[in-house]
Amino acid sequence: MGNVNLPTPVAVAGGALCLLAGYLVGAIAGPDTASRTTAEVKSYDSGSGELCLTGDAISDQPGADDGELCGVWRRTSGDRVPRDGDAFRFVSVVSSSGDNSATYIYGSVVEK
Repeated sequence: MGNVNLPTPVAVAGGALCLLAGYLVGAIAGPDTASRTTAEVKSYDSGSGELCLTGDAISDQPGADDGELCGVWRRTSGDRVPRDGDAFRFVSVVSSSGDNSATYIYGSVVEK
């Protein structure tokens, strides 16, 4: 067997094609990413941290019940406390452990 030398442009094109193929396989077969959604604040209890949201986008969210999504609001310090009627951009996560499940809402009030 002898040595095989490829011209540089052919080697670069082959490498680029491999990278593109890997990206496409990852994008198609990879995990879904969470998408941020905007809804309206129905209620917020500062004592328990329970936040209830309503709106058109709620029906597609995991953990939603009858057009309403309620869960524990996870926030960073300094976030404005939501009031009834505020627009709220969020991502919701439902955590299940045995017979128990909890809904966590990560997000903040949309500033106008």
